[in-house]
Amino acid sequence: MAHNNYFQFKQFTVIQENAAMRVGTDGVLLGAWATVNAAETILDIGTGTGVIALMLAQRSTALIDAIDIEEGAIADAELNFRNSPWGERLNLFHTSLQNFQPIKKYGCIVCNPPFFNNSLPSKSEKRKLARHATSLTFPEMIKGVAERLKPSGYFSLVLPAGEETDFIAIAANTGLILNRITRVIPRPGLFPVRVLMEFGFEETDVKADELVLETGNRHEYTPEAVKLLKDFYLKL
Repeated sequence: MAHNNYFQFKQFTVIQENAAMRVGTDGVLLGAWATVNAAETILDIGTGTGVIALMLAQRSTALIDAIDIEEGAIADAELNFRNSPWGERLNLFHTSLQNFQPIKKYGCIVCNPPFFNNSLPSKSEKRKLARHATSLTFPEMIKGVAERLKPSGYFSLVLPAGEETDFIAIAANTGLILNRITRVIPRPGLFPVRVLMEFGFEETDVKADELVLETGNRHEYTPEAVKLLKDFYLKL
């Protein structure tokens, strides 16, 4: 349930009074979709309100580090982590990926990155930072992930449909290989609008599928979407 300044999930609440980017479908899909397996350590790049880190805390027993460069996001995420059932496992850092120097590597890294590469910049500077790949380019992100991911780890992210080809090619140059991709379709008969992608250092057969979010009726989720999101959304 969304209100102007907070979003209520089944097991936690996300305050969103200061962050440039509020809770959205992209982040929630990634938080529910990303492989956590037996990851003992997780890194959330550009955490925003902290929603993805909170979802992964609910899905795992991992220690989770979350980073963001935007002061408003840090203020919201700090409050959201502290008020959640998993506060002792959530650590927040006000820093960029480029300047983040952890002493450990991560079994899982996630990012709902600043995009879009090819769209017009937002007028709001805060929103522009959060929304566009000016502060963290694809090559910078991939390099940062490759340096911080365990050899057996997974890196998952969400991108606008159409951006995946460039990203996959850049990632391959750094040794990160696509092993899973889900194309997100709003309703039957429409084209994909987002792609969820997972990378690792080990080459495997790529698992590719599609996720249709809604039936023909507005706000009525398909069985596949319900299965993915039912542990989080109140009305599912």
